[in-house]
Amino acid sequence: MMAAARDLTVQGELRYDEPMSRHTSWRAGGPADVFFVPASIADLSDFLRELDADTPVFWHGVGSNLLVRDGGIRGVVISASKILRDIERVQQYQVNVGAGLACTQLARHCIRWELGPSEFFAGIPGTVGGALAMNAGAHGGETWERVATVQTIDRGGKIHERTPDQYSIAYRSVSGPPDEWFLGATLTFEPDAKPSFETLNAMLDRRKTTQPLGLPSCGSVFRNPAGDHSARLIETAGLKGHRIGGAEVSEKHANFIINRDDASATDIEALIEHVRQTVAEVHGVTLVHEVRIVGEARI
Repeated sequence: MMAAARDLTVQGELRYDEPMSRHTSWRAGGPADVFFVPASIADLSDFLRELDADTPVFWHGVGSNLLVRDGGIRGVVISASKILRDIERVQQYQVNVGAGLACTQLARHCIRWELGPSEFFAGIPGTVGGALAMNAGAHGGETWERVATVQTIDRGGKIHERTPDQYSIAYRSVSGPPDEWFLGATLTFEPDAKPSFETLNAMLDRRKTTQPLGLPSCGSVFRNPAGDHSARLIETAGLKGHRIGGAEVSEKHANFIINRDDASATDIEALIEHVRQTVAEVHGVTLVHEVRIVGEARI
């Protein structure tokens, strides 16, 4: 299987046994068999078209909401964020944006163009592609509320334009055509919503004061249950500061798990499960994690 990937001619970069700890915000995780950084969309399309059909493919953004187990990822990891960072205003209230653009940058561009509501994108760690994949949101806004169309690429390297009615969209959940990945989106904003840098800066300042931004984490680990907040449930269950190995429930924000001391992915996953079980025992609420956990257990 890997011989097929090694034999392909690409314009971009192919790496082998690439540590995923270099590519996740938790700074943990085992190796990817093959790690591909395409030089262009055409390079990406050619690679997918020529890749053996039985080779597993995993699409990677910036790893801000990802835990890769210590055994790593079999097959090919594609990291295309370097080529998908464009943003363009195409109509008075519409923009085309690449999946690799940071959500914070999207917010800043939209505010300059006086397009709103858009400040909430600054509260989403990671890229537009990741936000599309999970309907990420912050401060009362959600990504797919703004989506007019999305552009995707399939396993055969073919590019599609799709509309929201082709997806099942819910809170922190998106499902659609299988074996397709987001290249970008057209977003529509509202004529009467006037964003401001003051609001954006206030949101960013609030993040600095309430979240452990200086330490490796994935942001919020668990979705908020209906009518409540995961952080409150975790804190009142007495879990702030609880550690397994090098992983720790943040003292600053209980819905953050931080890599305090060279934590392994195994440490982090064990702590996620401990938090989930404890909250269920104390409060009778089963938390659902936002973070995507992938890969194989330690070899």
